[in-house]
Amino acid sequence: MSETREDGFLGGRLQIAQPVRGFRSGADAVMLAAACPAQPGETVLELGCGAGVASLCLGWRVPSLKLTGLERQEDYAALARRNAVRNDIPLDVVTGDLAAMPPGLREQSFDHVIANPPYFLSGSRAVDSGRDVSRQESLPLAEWIDAGLRRLKPGGMMTVIQRADRLDALLPALQARAGAVTILPVSARTGREAGRIILTARKGSRAPLRLLAPFVMHDADRHLRDGEDFSGPASAVLREGDSMARYFAKVP
Repeated sequence: MSETREDGFLGGRLQIAQPVRGFRSGADAVMLAAACPAQPGETVLELGCGAGVASLCLGWRVPSLKLTGLERQEDYAALARRNAVRNDIPLDVVTGDLAAMPPGLREQSFDHVIANPPYFLSGSRAVDSGRDVSRQESLPLAEWIDAGLRRLKPGGMMTVIQRADRLDALLPALQARAGAVTILPVSARTGREAGRIILTARKGSRAPLRLLAPFVMHDADRHLRDGEDFSGPASAVLREGDSMARYFAKVP
């Protein structure tokens, strides 16, 4: 791995070491954590935890969680362990591949599983191997969903952030195994098509699918100035550590 640098998350409340030239988590990991409906005392498994950003953001927001991360790249797993200690948030990081789940994890079940699977099916390969593994899909998305569902308790919740155009792979993988599927489109600006979706599903449920109004990242119709120009809701999530639960709630 290349040298690391300290990145601030949640308005600097978390300081997390990430590779300078490798894969670095950003807003997607923070939103994944914000969308997970975990409650104090529950158990959470993150598939492909990288340097630990999503799990640690979730652990900062919700006290007394039992957090576990699975990461196939040992150097990233080591970073996640260091980051957990640095931020005083307990996180058990297991090195292993979700396609061959480590025995210790196969014996456990969790209230929640969260994941930010690789976004790209093909394309130019990254020079840094860690970045390449994190961005390019080597395991079908359906296998990520299968691994997550197998580790969930009955009635447990899975939360995934992914490109919007991968819904055609996500939904069949959940069919007959999970319901109450709720999809939150994430749009860069009002009127733009969604580039990302955040999906939640409950294992064993038969409740119908819900498609929500988009979550808009920026107020202006175009980028007007240097620096950040997040919308109020996006800033609250990314900078203040707010939960996204109200965006998933049913409107009376």
